[in-house]
Amino acid sequence: MTSFLIFVCFNLAFFSVSQAAVTVDCGKNSMSVRWAETQSQVDPYSLLLGDCSPTQVTIKPFGTEAVFNAEFGACTIRRLVTVSQMLFETEITSTTTSKGSSVYYPVSCAYDRPEDWAPPLYDPLLFHTHGQGDLNFHMALMMDDFSAVATSTTFSLGSMIPIAASVDQHSHQPLLLLLEECVASTTPELGPDSQMYPLITNKGCLVDSKKTNSKFLPRSQMSEIRLSLQAFKFAIGEDVYIHCELVAWDPKDLDGGKKACQYDKTNSRWMLFDDPSQSSLCSCCDTNCQGRKKRELAAESLDSTYVLGPLVIVENS
Repeated sequence: MTSFLIFVCFNLAFFSVSQAAVTVDCGKNSMSVRWAETQSQVDPYSLLLGDCSPTQVTIKPFGTEAVFNAEFGACTIRRLVTVSQMLFETEITSTTTSKGSSVYYPVSCAYDRPEDWAPPLYDPLLFHTHGQGDLNFHMALMMDDFSAVATSTTFSLGSMIPIAASVDQHSHQPLLLLLEECVASTTPELGPDSQMYPLITNKGCLVDSKKTNSKFLPRSQMSEIRLSLQAFKFAIGEDVYIHCELVAWDPKDLDGGKKACQYDKTNSRWMLFDDPSQSSLCSCCDTNCQGRKKRELAAESLDSTYVLGPLVIVENS
């Protein structure tokens, strides 16, 4: 076990007709979740941890048990990065219901964040192979010069919020990292009661750049992207969470559905961040962007969802 991490496991509220005991064991890079039930009110084979089925199911005369073993980054486990912690969150649900009630049981693992942690960047000098290897995504709030992770998450209205994202490509072919969708919300999970403020929509259009000074910053590597958001007038003084969909894509195959576009106020038009000569790909940003139909390389592993926060935006004193 790595010495700079302190492992903490906790369970949140439980809503189900069944009386189940749920235990969570947090490992270095994974979680093991055990669902044990004596009254057998829920079919254990219908249970899901995120979008993953049980690793093992045991049915006994006195009850049932479902066990999930999931690595972080799989099973739609979400990572929430704060100043002091890394949280890995998902929930147990059921594909069937019992007497009209559904299963919903959030589970989490919390870790102290190392002081020197930052999104690792891909070094092309260390890349030698091609293929369809696993991808590991990273995202964090950064210092103004992007030299380290932010030490404060309070921003004055109108100031800039630096965000960095990257992907470890391992044995995968070189890929371009894109932010497909980003929205600010007052809740760590999006729901019907969440207040929301759109930042990036329509498959890569930085809509906030049309009314603020938000912008993408020059890349140092294909596998990273830096975003400078101007602190917006939204939920002033409240906790704000930024939800983003990250996608890694073939840099030679950009289209209306895979792109990074920002608004050029000087020329009153949308520009393709990575190649202005192909800015026609951004012409759909004010309407509805659609990508070409094609077979994606290992599509199930090419994207990831991240939640940053909480951060707080305050009025200037």
